[in-house]
Amino acid sequence: MRISRFYLNDTISVDAEVSLPQELSHYLCNVLRVKVGQPIVLFNGDGCDYPSEVIDVHKKHTKALVNSQLNINVESSLTLHLAQGVSKGDRMDYAIQKAVELGVTEITPVLTKNCNVKLSETRWEKKVEQWQKIVISACEQSQRNVIPRINTPLTFSQLIAKNSTLSKLILAPGANQYLSGLKKPNKGFLLAIGPEGGFTEQEVYTAEQCGFVKTNVGPRILRTETATVVSLSILQSLYGDL
Repeated sequence: MRISRFYLNDTISVDAEVSLPQELSHYLCNVLRVKVGQPIVLFNGDGCDYPSEVIDVHKKHTKALVNSQLNINVESSLTLHLAQGVSKGDRMDYAIQKAVELGVTEITPVLTKNCNVKLSETRWEKKVEQWQKIVISACEQSQRNVIPRINTPLTFSQLIAKNSTLSKLILAPGANQYLSGLKKPNKGFLLAIGPEGGFTEQEVYTAEQCGFVKTNVGPRILRTETATVVSLSILQSLYGDL
């Protein structure tokens, strides 16, 4: 039986008792119906797993005893910074979830010309919090114990103006350069993918003037969330750990 993994935003020490937060306690108690003595794994993003044992079950303050610390590295050697055009509905959530599963290092939501999501500053803050939860959940599922960074949304102009030591790519249907034909990067890739409707011609042109290479994944037009999965899979297969 697979042992469940859970993120704990706190210091974790071997042989110490930890009180789990109320939301997680409720999930363990009322959904998983864990019992005293049941094994779980905790992690806090420091690159380690902490095998633990439930010692007290309560819907508001379940407790666990940390038994050991395991230095398990499942991170890709390829640095991947995904600049994802913000999409409506569940598409953005799906793209973020799958990007984390595929080993992305950092995610920057990008507001582009074709972005149809308009929110106030307060609602953007809540949206980023929601995306952070998706990142953590994807780490729990995919056995990652390093949490990818998710940044505050940037405008397209802000994105392309930022300095980066990574090889910069922008996905554009019809481009002559395919991802599968790229040279191995020195440090990794910054990959920009548009929202529904993709990037405008002006955005692609401007990005090229700022050092981005226009790239393609094939002859068919993919949905934005599909393009994210396909692009990251290609790069990880060529230069990462797939």
